Amino acid sequence: MKDDEKRAVMDLPEEILAYIFSFLPLRDKYNAFTVCRTWSNIMTCPSAWTQTEVRCDSEASIPENFSAFLPLVRHLKLSVSVTEAASRETGLWVLRQAFSGGDGRLQVLCVNCLGNPPLFYAGQDLLQGLVDVLTDGSSLMELDLRGVPFTLSDAFVKGVAALCPALRRLFINNNSLVCGVVAETVREVLKLCPALNTIGLFQASLSQHVFQDLLSPQQSALKRLELRCERSLKYATPIRDQTWAEVRRRHPALVVDLELDHTLPELHVPAVLQPSIPVRQLRLLTWTWLLDEVRLVGQSYANTLEALEVQTTPSPELNDALVALATQCTKLQEVHCYCVVSTEVITAFRTHCPDLRRYTLKTRKEQHPWTYTSLR
Repeated sequence: MKDDEKRAVMDLPEEILAYIFSFLPLRDKYNAFTVCRTWSNIMTCPSAWTQTEVRCDSEASIPENFSAFLPLVRHLKLSVSVTEAASRETGLWVLRQAFSGGDGRLQVLCVNCLGNPPLFYAGQDLLQGLVDVLTDGSSLMELDLRGVPFTLSDAFVKGVAALCPALRRLFINNNSLVCGVVAETVREVLKLCPALNTIGLFQASLSQHVFQDLLSPQQSALKRLELRCERSLKYATPIRDQTWAEVRRRHPALVVDLELDHTLPELHVPAVLQPSIPVRQLRLLTWTWLLDEVRLVGQSYANTLEALEVQTTPSPELNDALVALATQCTKLQEVHCYCVVSTEVITAFRTHCPDLRRYTLKTRKEQHPWTYTSLR
C-alpha cells in the first residue's frame, strides 16, 4: 500500500473503520489491533465485532486478550478442525465465550467443519456442546449447519429448536450421507419456532403433513426453502405438484433452492422437478443424462430461475437444450455447466440473459477446478 493510500485509510472516521474491521477474521482483527493506538482503540468498539470469523485448527491460535470481545459478536462463523480433539475443544470454548453473559447479542451462528474426521467419529462432542451453550429463550435468529458433515438426529434438532424459539432461519441440509430428521421433527420445529421463514432441509424430511402445517393460517410467511435431494428420497412419498401450487399461493414470496445430489437415482429426478415449484436456484449434480431435465427446467421455471448448475455429459443435443433454456430463462444471473459446450451456448446466455453476472461455460476441457467468467 502506498503512503498516500495509508494516510487515506488512517483518516477515515472511526465508525467507518470499525464497520470495515467487523468483516475481518479473528486473526486479521488481531493484526489490525497491533498496528497503532488509534486502531487498537477502534477494535474495542462493539461495532468492530458485529461479524467475526473464528478458525480453530493447529495453524490458527486465538489471542487470549481477545476472549473478552467474543461476547460482543452478533454474527459468528466458526470453522473447526475435526481432526484434532484440541481444536474441537477450542471451538467449544469459543462458543461458550460467544454465548456468555446471556445478553442475547449472538444472532447468527454458522458452524463449519474442516479436515477429515477420525474413523467412527460422529461429532457428538461438537453437537452436544452446541446444545449445552444454548440457553432457554436464546435470541439466536439464524443457525447454519450446512458445513457440518455429521448426521443430525431428531433429538438434536428438536433440542435446538426448543432452546431457540426466536429462530427465523435454520439450515440443516448438510452433506451427511444419511438424512436423520423425520417429518414429525420438522412439524415440531415449526411449532417451536413460529417466526421461522427460511428452512434448509433434506427433501426426504418433508411430507404431506408438513405441507399442511405450512398452509395453516397461523404459519408465518415462508420466504425460502432450501432442499437437498439425495438417495433417501427413494423411500419417501413424492410431493404432488398440486401441493406445491397450494403452498405457492399461500406463500407468494417463497423461493426454493434445489440441489439434486449424485446419489439420487435418475428415475426419481422427474418427481422432484415439479412444475409449480418456484425454483430460484437449481443444482443438478447427478452426472446423469439430463436432456429431458434441462428441457423441463426451461419450460417450468422460466419466470423464477436465477441460478443454474449442471453436471452432465456433453452432446450436441445438450447444446441445443441449453440454447433453448437460455431463451426461456431470461432472469438467470448465474449459469455453471461442468461439461464442454458449444460457442452457441455461451452466445445464447450472454445474449438472452441481461442480468447474467457470471458463468462457467467451457468450449474445451480444462484442468479442474474450472474458473468462472465474471461479467460485472
